[in-house]
Amino acid sequence: MERLSDKQKILIVDDSEMNRSILADMLGEEYEIMEAEDGNEGVAMLQQHSSEIALVLLDIVMPNLDGFGVLSMMNRYRWIEEVPVIMISAERGSSHVERAFEMGVTDFISRPFDALLVHRRVVNTILLYTKQKKLVSLVADQIYEKEHRSSLMIDILSNIVEFRNGESGLHVRHVHTLTEMLLKVLIHKTDRYHLSQTDISIISTASALHDVGKISIDENVLNKPGRLTKEEFEIMKTHSMIGAEMLAGLPIHQDEPLVKAAYEICRWHHERYDGRGYPDGLKGDEIPISAQIVALADVYDALTSERVYKKAFSHEKAVTMILNGECGTFNPLLMECLEECADGIQEELRDDNAFRRNQREMQNIAREMHKYEELTASERTLQLLEHERMKYNFFADLSKEIQFEFTLQPPMVTLSAWGAETLGLEEIVMEPETDPRVMELIGKDSWRGLADALRATTPGQPTVTFDCLIHYKESAARWTRILARAIWSPDEPPRYTGAIGKAIDVHDSRMHLDNLERMATHDAMTGLLNHATAKKRIQERLEERPEGRYALAILDLDHFKSANDNYGHSFGDQVLIYMADKLRQNTRGGDIAARVGGDEMVVFLECKIEVEPAIERIFNAVTGMYEQFPLSVSIGVATTEKVGTDYETLFHAADQALYTVKRSGRGHYRFYDESMDKTLSAISPIDSDGEEG
Repeated sequence: MERLSDKQKILIVDDSEMNRSILADMLGEEYEIMEAEDGNEGVAMLQQHSSEIALVLLDIVMPNLDGFGVLSMMNRYRWIEEVPVIMISAERGSSHVERAFEMGVTDFISRPFDALLVHRRVVNTILLYTKQKKLVSLVADQIYEKEHRSSLMIDILSNIVEFRNGESGLHVRHVHTLTEMLLKVLIHKTDRYHLSQTDISIISTASALHDVGKISIDENVLNKPGRLTKEEFEIMKTHSMIGAEMLAGLPIHQDEPLVKAAYEICRWHHERYDGRGYPDGLKGDEIPISAQIVALADVYDALTSERVYKKAFSHEKAVTMILNGECGTFNPLLMECLEECADGIQEELRDDNAFRRNQREMQNIAREMHKYEELTASERTLQLLEHERMKYNFFADLSKEIQFEFTLQPPMVTLSAWGAETLGLEEIVMEPETDPRVMELIGKDSWRGLADALRATTPGQPTVTFDCLIHYKESAARWTRILARAIWSPDEPPRYTGAIGKAIDVHDSRMHLDNLERMATHDAMTGLLNHATAKKRIQERLEERPEGRYALAILDLDHFKSANDNYGHSFGDQVLIYMADKLRQNTRGGDIAARVGGDEMVVFLECKIEVEPAIERIFNAVTGMYEQFPLSVSIGVATTEKVGTDYETLFHAADQALYTVKRSGRGHYRFYDESMDKTLSAISPIDSDGEEG
């Protein structure tokens, strides 16, 4: 016997007890019946149970609140989008029927009741809405999965763009989140820019590439811990045009909205509303709104983040500086947007994660679907899926990987554009198992081996790693690693329906993965650890053994600018490499040596005996001659005995000691003491010969 709780619920809203009783008798065996004797009671029951109600049978003429009043409330709270309504009434006038359909009812039945007609229309309506919800759920799941992949690609690109200048991918992620927040406030304030929810998604996604041009900037300029010279600043300014040219040079997808938005952002996010920006000196709304928004988000995150050349400002200070015009001129409307969302920025950035991002995107998609009510469900679905396809292809082409999707029904392989070109195939290959070109590429045995491995997965463990030979277009066969994820249906029991994945040349991928791992932790030129990694490892050491005695030394190569000016930047690079080699030779296995940026390096030592002999050994090792260039080094040292076991405090104290050395003639080392605190404020960041002070 079926339990009552398993039945779908129907709410009957009618002031006639007789009518409610007749309808309950007609439907009570199959459905759980809820009754309301007027509109107010019906609305109250919807407020409590709207997610459980499968259908509302609604009378028009009722005391207190009539049927049209109930429909108004259902539209106000958007219950009408989830709960179908059949209007049942003796009122047969065309105006009543027309008004009911305009307010969202699904069907209209006149009294007196025909039991068979009522039953059939109720069953059909509930079945229709149930199927529609399943369809929407399936589409939403697909879009959610694609959004998740896009989000992962953004995270990967964020780290690739950011690791060279000592920043984490958080900067790009923060700019993405801030851009989205500002755009949402903007569209509620004005329709001046004609922005839709789709535009918000495109611009926010494209913001990830705002600084992609920095990949080509010399690392000595990019990571210089101090004020840039005029010449260096001119070099730095070129990154906006370089990024735009990279996007303009893409051989495909030039007409895609995402590529166009990314181009606008890359090229013009350093323009200023008063015309004093670069590269083109655009003014006011000559600057695309996408670039204006990203510029504001970029400035806020730069102010609140620590850089090699500055400490982080507080959120409150950063907002005040922007609003007071201390960071350039911005669109007054965007300043209002910043002011309105300022209170929520920190919480949004703190809670930003993959789940929250995908959740926000799904909410955006839902709002966009409701906005276009005149479209059919299939047209809305196609528009949304096309938007996701565009984003997926754009990121797949940038990653230069063979990415694929395989479906059993219909049997089809869909390749990324770059992957199809590399393999010499079309982007869509039907019946791949019987296609001789596919079998020539991978071989029947490998195809079947991969298919068997995917079928042997489970919904809980869906991933497969499979190595095989692939005959790439116009090249010899190469061992290739296929990383794939089987796709299982939500049915009970689940069915294997296909797979997604990518193929990587094994030799290239091993080198690439090794290089990526090393690039993420080491300085590309000297091979020493980068500052971010060194900071993390030093702090971990201090926390693991706080009772130990440690010293941190900051080394600065004196007059390094003259090496670049007199002998060229290539020679300057060789000087830094030589200095790094000397540090490696004169530190122990447990010591940590890193490049902070420019010509500044750091060494962390455990002082088991006396620290000064170790510092003197390092000082002597890096002092002397490199070819025709005299090496002179200034060193500032701080010990945990003096300042404690916090990395930031230790680094700051060593930095003060270094400045004391440079003010007193350079070319020697000093240990930090408290007297140095008083002199720090008098130190200029640029000394008399143009080097960082």
